[in-house]
Amino acid sequence: MTTTPAFDTIIVGAGTAGCLLANRLSADPGRRVLLIEAGGKDDYIWIHVPVGYLYCIGNKRTDWCFQTEPDAGLNGRVLRYPRGKVLGGCSSINGMIYMRGQARDYRQWSEITGEEAWDWDQVLPYFKRHEDHHKGGDDLHGHGGEWRVERQRLRWDILDAWAEAAVQAGLPATGDFNRGDNEGVGYFEVNQRNGWRWNAAKAFLRPALNRPNLTVWTKAQVARLLTGRDADGHLRCTGVELVQDGQRKTVTAKSEVVLSSGAIGSPQILQLSGIGPAALLARHGIEVVHDLPGVGANLQDHLQIRSVFKVKGTRTLNTIAGNLIGKATIGLEYALKRTGPMSMAPSQLGAFTRSSPEKNAANIQFHVQPLSLDAFGEPLHGFDAFTASVCNLNPTSRGSVTIRSGRFEDAPLIAPNYLSTEEDRKVAADSLRVTRRICGQTALARFQPEEWKPGVQYQTDEQLAKLAGDIASTIFHPVGTTRMGRADDPDAVLDPHFQLRGMRGLRVVDAGAMPTITSGNTNSPTLMMAEKAAEWIRAGV
Repeated sequence: MTTTPAFDTIIVGAGTAGCLLANRLSADPGRRVLLIEAGGKDDYIWIHVPVGYLYCIGNKRTDWCFQTEPDAGLNGRVLRYPRGKVLGGCSSINGMIYMRGQARDYRQWSEITGEEAWDWDQVLPYFKRHEDHHKGGDDLHGHGGEWRVERQRLRWDILDAWAEAAVQAGLPATGDFNRGDNEGVGYFEVNQRNGWRWNAAKAFLRPALNRPNLTVWTKAQVARLLTGRDADGHLRCTGVELVQDGQRKTVTAKSEVVLSSGAIGSPQILQLSGIGPAALLARHGIEVVHDLPGVGANLQDHLQIRSVFKVKGTRTLNTIAGNLIGKATIGLEYALKRTGPMSMAPSQLGAFTRSSPEKNAANIQFHVQPLSLDAFGEPLHGFDAFTASVCNLNPTSRGSVTIRSGRFEDAPLIAPNYLSTEEDRKVAADSLRVTRRICGQTALARFQPEEWKPGVQYQTDEQLAKLAGDIASTIFHPVGTTRMGRADDPDAVLDPHFQLRGMRGLRVVDAGAMPTITSGNTNSPTLMMAEKAAEWIRAGV
């Protein structure tokens, strides 16, 4: 065991939040900052080519390669559960979609936490602070920041027709999902620059690497947090113990430790450190440092239900990329222009609407793709088709993340408990009906869409909910496992400023801190949270 000289602030996890925090905190030359990442550098070419997520997810070089436990709501199935294990974290392997959520999400956060700073009007300036929007700045968008937002660099006839069909079905057309109410249909904007993925490592970490007060360690996995007591007897986090190159090290934080290891990694590290539900810790022989029952609870995720429709009279990626000539043509287009299918985000067209008329706001989201396959990572089908995936934006089902053992090397148990409430099963059934309503509009008729999955023979709520369990998959948005809350909330892990309840010198700043999941993709809300956290850390609040 070796001991390293102390830093002022230690950040655990160089993902979306960690990269921004490292940039903002090290901007103070008087603060020594250590950023620790379990994965390696983001120097793998497929991180940067947009379609390269296909080669990063499920790849131990860039992904933790987690799996869920068998899930009753999915009829006993196990899902792949990707999490970034590389500089940039999930921003290095995700779908690149720029999405803030809805104003109502943040009003709810403000109510749950009792902190006005989480209201939409109060978080908007923090989205804008680091934004570099392709249209320039206005009252809702920023320009000149580090986080580049661009239009996608391709279109598809079948997606244009689907968008027209959605308008015929009553959805408004929109060119911007990020103005507080995202109801409508349009192409997603993406975090890319000139046809390349734009991850948090490029945006925030690289510009700060030449600062002498910032140290970055890669391939260094934190085994546990170090804790002790202040002179007044109060619990305090004092540093971390980690393993790098087979050697155990301890490093001390003079000011505080910031956990930014994500909604899966952060609760795992807390529990391994004796911070979490006492019964769980005792079961694995871990000394209870701080009995905090909410650690690892409240897991929320967006479950997407993938409907596939065969089409005629147009080409989709299934057949365009179905042979060597097609693949070579795609590669040449990207090499020459940075356009075409290799510049694709996993989903190109989006839509937000209501699963039923009584909903007072958009509560489901579509990701529409000009392709189809049996499951992520499987080969494309041999026929032309599109996929209309739909997810419940505000699920009421809650899952958990718990340690499997007292060994930091062992992956945690991830139990999402999808579709475990009657409300979620009803929304699942209704959302499949919305899919069918849109796909039955005249704008798509010339392509003769035929529902191939799940199949028109399934019609009742019970049948559709069961089918959702058969064909649905995660859209990779786990949040909530170290959630913020009021002082009198026994299940809250953090206060509204990300500080761990009952312990000094420790914050958790990542998607796990969200009290409820945002209405859309979760990467950019995590950046906003880190922006606010950096300001509070600098101010000592």
